[in-house]
Amino acid sequence: MKNLIDFEDLLKEKYGEKGTPDRDKFDSDSLSFRLGIMLKEARTEAKITQEELAERTGTKKSYISRIERGQSDIQFSTYYKLIVLGLKKSLNISIG
Repeated sequence: MKNLIDFEDLLKEKYGEKGTPDRDKFDSDSLSFRLGIMLKEARTEAKITQEELAERTGTKKSYISRIERGQSDIQFSTYYKLIVLGLKKSLNISIG
């Protein structure tokens, strides 16, 4: 247990302090990845395909795929539309 390193310390070592360009890019990419995973899990739970979700929300299947793989910087309004209108789920946001 002596050699354990805090995750934040690892991030600082690899990407720098919060507010630096490298760290900001990492944090942004990480958020895109997490949002994509949550969308995929919710879509799978709702038992609908990417294509069905795209049709419900007026987007393209390829766009849904990019979001789920964390390869798209998504706007809040689009994410809201996918979750609330497309999946008929509630979206809760917490700022802490």
